[in-house]
Amino acid sequence: MSHTAHIRSHRKPRSRTASTIAMRAGVAGGILSTVAVAGASAAANAAEPVTQTLELPTLTADLSAQVAQSAEATQLAAANYQLQAERDAAAAAAAKEAAKDLAAAKKAEARKKAAEEARQAAAERASRDSQRTTLAAAADTGSSSVSTSASTSASTATGSAAAVIDFVRAQVGDAYVSGGTGPNSWDCSGLVQAAFRQVGIDLPRVSQDQSTAGTQVSLDNLQPGDILYWGGAGSAYHVAVYVGGGMFVGAQNPSTGVVEKPLSYDPPSGAVRVL
Repeated sequence: MSHTAHIRSHRKPRSRTASTIAMRAGVAGGILSTVAVAGASAAANAAEPVTQTLELPTLTADLSAQVAQSAEATQLAAANYQLQAERDAAAAAAAKEAAKDLAAAKKAEARKKAAEEARQAAAERASRDSQRTTLAAAADTGSSSVSTSASTSASTATGSAAAVIDFVRAQVGDAYVSGGTGPNSWDCSGLVQAAFRQVGIDLPRVSQDQSTAGTQVSLDNLQPGDILYWGGAGSAYHVAVYVGGGMFVGAQNPSTGVVEKPLSYDPPSGAVRVL
């Protein structure tokens, strides 16, 4: 203990005036009020929900350029798809139109071919009618002599002539087909060629050449096995085989086929002999 502790202080105690006490009380109250308000504010803030705000990054110049390029590329791709679709549609339409044109061309060609065949048939009929008119008188005046000669020849047909006649008569009733060479369908020159092949004679294929293949003979001196022709020698359009008795066998046309007919049915223009 200090040696002065027992000495009573001679200071006068401070007198606290009422104003000082009041001032201090006011300060303390203000402090307490401030603390209370701060506490209430903190409690109120604690009761409210906290919301976080996220800030999106700001587009830079490079990123903006990339976005613009991507949009432009998307638009370009869409335009290309549209263009390709239009091209495909145009190609399909062109192909369809080409197919229609081809079909129309084929039909036109078929009509043209049919008209040409009809014209040729009409020309042949006209030529044959003209030949019939020209030869009608000769056929009438010479029919008796031809018939007499034919009757005699029919009874004396032998050898190769008989073989040719037997062959053509065996085909009577077969169909007529242009270009036909047997065994069940014939055209006129195909039948004649096949008949003479039976006896080892190789005739030309077409009527024009067959009409000059042998020796020309008159119609009033026919023998069985002679080749009859219609039209000019070298330009004949039809041939047949004389079988005697005033009769011939030939592949006439599609409606009659192979038939045996009298000479008066279709008087020939001439005849050749190859046997």
